[in-house]
Amino acid sequence: MSKIIALANQKGGVGKTTTAINLSASLAVLDQKILLIDIDPQANATSGTGFDPKSIDKSIYECLIDGVNPREAIVQTSTKGLHLLPSHIDLVGAEIEMLSMENRETILKRILQDVKEEYDYILIDCSPSLGLLTLNALTAADSVAIPVQCEYFALEGLGKLLNTIQMIQRGLNPELEIEGFVLTMYDSRLRLSNHVVAEVRQHFEAMVFETIIQRNVKLSEAPSYGKPVIMYDVHSKGAVNYLNLAKELLIRNQPKEEQEEDEKQDN
Repeated sequence: MSKIIALANQKGGVGKTTTAINLSASLAVLDQKILLIDIDPQANATSGTGFDPKSIDKSIYECLIDGVNPREAIVQTSTKGLHLLPSHIDLVGAEIEMLSMENRETILKRILQDVKEEYDYILIDCSPSLGLLTLNALTAADSVAIPVQCEYFALEGLGKLLNTIQMIQRGLNPELEIEGFVLTMYDSRLRLSNHVVAEVRQHFEAMVFETIIQRNVKLSEAPSYGKPVIMYDVHSKGAVNYLNLAKELLIRNQPKEEQEEDEKQDN
């Protein structure tokens, strides 16, 4: 069964795109068939997986606005098992163009109906805003993963995002769940980082992933080479963190019977 997960946080610089790229690649390495959708006009997930957004022939923009079949726009990345539905600078104007379209909040959901079952997981990298593109992603998604950076303003704006999620649950997508909160940019040397971890865990308890993404030089370098960190330096802290996050995600999404069986074997 396929699952669509949107990565969303209207606050920029929280590690959202880094998480989208590296979680997708790590899941692919763990033998999952993955589609990463870049619905952010900045197109960082597109360039971060090795594509030049300016030279993209067909993108998510053509799918949303012109009704192009997503199969015509999906490309294979250098990571086996990881496909990309790329973004393009034209996406900047998409929200204005979508305003006059019928059922504008469900366009992405309709687009993905055709290809959903071809993948184990579809991850959507949202733009850092709560506009129509993010609304489309949350309406199409089964769940939302929320990256939270281990810095001073970590919880700022989360209330607004959670209100948006509740609004979508009440109307457009009653099945939408919170997949979990991903703590990013953690520096164990900083008391502040540890304080933020404790605060987020206190607020959201079991909804917070156990795996914490640490600050890592290789993680910062990898996008400039157009590679996920696991393909850039498999032994780096960043690669290990995201592989662990991917494993945790897979365990969370196991059927209950399998989880119980694994627990018995561990004991």
